[in-house]
Amino acid sequence: QFLTGLLMSYAASNASGVSIKVNNLKSKPYIDLTLDVMKQFGMKMPENRGYETFYFDRTRAATTTGLPVNYTVEGDWSGGAFLLVAGAVAGPITVRGLDPSSAQADKAILEALMAANAAMAIDAKGITVHPADLTGFSFDATDCPDLFPPLVTLAAYCKGVSHIKGVSRLAHKESDRGLTLQEEFGKLGVFIELKNDLM
Repeated sequence: QFLTGLLMSYAASNASGVSIKVNNLKSKPYIDLTLDVMKQFGMKMPENRGYETFYFDRTRAATTTGLPVNYTVEGDWSGGAFLLVAGAVAGPITVRGLDPSSAQADKAILEALMAANAAMAIDAKGITVHPADLTGFSFDATDCPDLFPPLVTLAAYCKGVSHIKGVSRLAHKESDRGLTLQEEFGKLGVFIELKNDLM
């Protein structure tokens, strides 16, 4: 959120000849989404130099100045992920309004569901998920840390062991989400081991 705020603030203030430098950027899809929204609204766009530097050139300018813009807000993949997992464990369920071609990082829940052998169909009407014999899966959630709660729920219903990478990203959220998930799912009899960057 910090980088998103800075990018939009610099653009809105017509910053020129300045850079925002970032070390080891995580969640690049969120920045792609930010830049796409800025572009849609005609804001001054920075030059993305490999997600390490975002440079606001003196020659670039905003493409619109206060003109109305028609913009459709996408469905939220973070919230939709819980419904899709619910469909895999207790469905069937059809979720509408989620764009499979979205830049949102959390659309990766589809990859996790496929890796867990969930029964799924995607068409123009929505995404339908049916219960199936779910199997343990491996998934890298480094770029989509908000998926950990539904991913842990999915893993709890899978036969075998699942491995979710990126747990170190959870330490500095509103709580240490990794420890919280371990503690709360432990109350349900689900064993979660936290080891280095894996859950």
